[in-house]
Amino acid sequence: MTQVWNGASVTRLMPTLESVDLLAMVEEMAAREIAPRAGDDEATATFPRDVLRTLGGLGILGLPFDEAYGGSAQPYEVCLQVLEELARASMVIGVSVSVHWLACFPLANFGSVEQRERWLPDMVGGELLGGYCLSESHSGSDAAALSTRAVRTADGYRVTGTKAWITHGGRADFYSAMVRTSDEGPRGISCLLVDAASDGLSSAPPERKMGANSSPTAQLLFADVAVDRDRLIGDEGTGFTVALAALDAGRLGIAACSVGLAQAALDAAVAYAGTRQQFGRPIADFQGVSFLLADMATAVAGARALYLQAARLKDAGQPFGTEAAMAKLMASDAVMRVTTDAIQVLGGAGYTTDFPVERFFREAKALQIVEGTNQIQRMVIGRALQARPAR
Repeated sequence: MTQVWNGASVTRLMPTLESVDLLAMVEEMAAREIAPRAGDDEATATFPRDVLRTLGGLGILGLPFDEAYGGSAQPYEVCLQVLEELARASMVIGVSVSVHWLACFPLANFGSVEQRERWLPDMVGGELLGGYCLSESHSGSDAAALSTRAVRTADGYRVTGTKAWITHGGRADFYSAMVRTSDEGPRGISCLLVDAASDGLSSAPPERKMGANSSPTAQLLFADVAVDRDRLIGDEGTGFTVALAALDAGRLGIAACSVGLAQAALDAAVAYAGTRQQFGRPIADFQGVSFLLADMATAVAGARALYLQAARLKDAGQPFGTEAAMAKLMASDAVMRVTTDAIQVLGGAGYTTDFPVERFFREAKALQIVEGTNQIQRMVIGRALQARPAR
């Protein structure tokens, strides 16, 4: 039976009473403990690791995963709306949770029962934080061109190479790393679950970014890193399949984070327009501003509806990769427009650091790039259209 949740700014239809209570808890916690520190964390480039531990203790890091391994087995429809609420308070926290889920995905979906029993409970419990290692400096959009090499040994593998643009790089406790085990193109890629404390594994200094500086992004350097054979996820040569499946789910996470950030920008713009007086009345009374706000609200609602549609397909066991690409494309383009317009509503004040919308704007740009650029999403969608049979 569908339940109604009336949160701040958003009314949602939820699948269960449990999910209503979950969202209410997340919204309250995020407003109390996450949103007030987001600006300071960004200004000081402070990684909010303590917040992620708290979320782990609340069960948030385990939401999509099997109850047998400490998760909650929540439908993705619910998980993504939790991500949206977190990102509305702090885009960095929302993306960190999404990336952690992405890092856990290979083990949870392709690992053996023995592997899952050994590692997954600690990974979803909050004490361990994950990173996902696919990109390299020369193979971002062309992920199949990766060259980090894993050479087979008597006990497992020796890994050498450099991974780039790794969220939580140097701060994670484990990495799901795509490595080359043969020269057979995509069929030569395998997935290894790498302990961050492994000898020979180090990180470069964090990238100097436009925004989201409280979320460390860094290269990972593999210098003859020994990885035991039992840390191979799936079979050798199946890593590219694992990576693509993980990215389908990850793109939905970025879509939800985009909507959360856009909602935060819309909330800020509506609040400002309702109190800022010009010509003797609030600027929200002027058509030029009210129409701008209306377009922003429509963009947020449309992006939310699209990611939820994709999530419901996933929950139903149906193909959802094309819809995930559409959701990521639409939501991240929408948040770029909405944050731009939020600055316009605030005028000169929006261009200062006294208000959060300038930070929202800088954070939004990253969402058009991560988990596959929006040009890649268009390629995915276009190829899917051509593959559909003609009526």
